[in-house]
Amino acid sequence: MNDTQKRVQEAADRLVESGAERGLQVAAYRHGELVVDVVAGVADPATGRLVTPDTPFWSASTGKGVTSTVAHVLVERGVFGYDTPIAELWPEFGAHGKERATVRHALTHSAGVPGVPVDTTPEDLCDWEGMCAAIAGATPWWEPGTRSGYHPQSFGYVVGEIVRRATGAPISRILREEVAGPLGVADELFFGVPESELGGLARLEDAPSAFEMPEGMSMETMFADVPFFRVVDGYTAAPMAAMPDAAFGNRADVLTSDIPAGGTMSARAVARMYAALLGEVDGVRLVSPERLREITAVEFGGTDEVTASPATRSLGYALGATGPLDSLTLFGMAGSGGSAAYADTATGIAVAVTKNLVAGDFSTFETLGGLVLNAGDDL
Repeated sequence: MNDTQKRVQEAADRLVESGAERGLQVAAYRHGELVVDVVAGVADPATGRLVTPDTPFWSASTGKGVTSTVAHVLVERGVFGYDTPIAELWPEFGAHGKERATVRHALTHSAGVPGVPVDTTPEDLCDWEGMCAAIAGATPWWEPGTRSGYHPQSFGYVVGEIVRRATGAPISRILREEVAGPLGVADELFFGVPESELGGLARLEDAPSAFEMPEGMSMETMFADVPFFRVVDGYTAAPMAAMPDAAFGNRADVLTSDIPAGGTMSARAVARMYAALLGEVDGVRLVSPERLREITAVEFGGTDEVTASPATRSLGYALGATGPLDSLTLFGMAGSGGSAAYADTATGIAVAVTKNLVAGDFSTFETLGGLVLNAGDDL
């Protein structure tokens, strides 16, 4: 056992023993080799089933990094380009001034369609055709390419429909055939999870919260002035009925549907995917070194139009992780609830943390991921 593996295991065990976490995984690769593979706690508190290295966790927007990776693999193969107009592949998307929106705009959250209908439910999100039609019919919040604003749910449908129109297959199949399968993790990295696999997933719980809704106030009223929750022409980035809490991430219909704004994964599988972007993993490399440089270069830096907070983005990834892990050599995605997966082009390290206690911060990733990312040559 290397020293970093030991330190991460001890830290993970402390988090579980203290009650700060219920069950979690940490995995890291360096230069294509698995160097950290840690589990702690229970996958299902109701039964006591333990977390194992191959337990998949629904991990919210950490899945966006997987969605982007599928797109990059297809660009690498010449299926479409970053500057291909979306409407060239998906004509209906060109309505209402979106005809010049490109694949690049979709990946950088600058396509101008961050919202979905305000009354969207989890059942609606499971309806691929319905969601794509709603997004194609939307009027952009800004001229595509002129601003960037986080597309919480619509990102997955826009990129996923680009993939489907270009290949004739749903993005879950392309993920399996072009990414997860070649890397040997087809049973640990999913968009829509096969029903037969549901029993092996981790079960999510909401972390305790000190927040209490003031008496007589609705969620809509409480958050009316928060930019992330604003409504424009009947669309919102964050529909109240479909917030990504534990109940949402435990729903069988959500888990078995392609909703590629999120994903279900083991830490080992998604870290392996990022490692195969950085370089070769057991003979598999997902993109060329030239492509890696292109997809990790800064495409946007400034104030996000939807979250009203600072953001730095490359083609489909956030640059710089959370809290103190803000180096721009890090690219990846974090998910609401506290999961995250990033790779560091400076060190060749890819690391992921998955967990089943849905929290409002990333302190667990900052602690455990930080131990890995700061280990450097000690790994």
